[in-house]
Amino acid sequence: MSDENSTPKQQEPPRLPATGTLLVDAQDRVGEFRGVMGSRWALRPVRGGVEWEVEPEEVRPATPEQRLRYATARKNARSRGDVL
Repeated sequence: MSDENSTPKQQEPPRLPATGTLLVDAQDRVGEFRGVMGSRWALRPVRGGVEWEVEPEEVRPATPEQRLRYATARKNARSRGDVL
């Protein structure tokens, strides 16, 4: 027997991360959170480049290993003089 008067549980929107937080999208791309664009979030490659948009529900925080890997890549890029 179902309760016809019950309302479906609404999922709370994901919490807004701090700018620069490393996130992984559904395609396993790692990017820095840059901000909100409408209902979507903007991520930017760690080494610089074109931002892309993702649905907030389709991202997860980067693992400690991924954060270390990308911190190292960023430092290496800066040491080469790459523009980030």
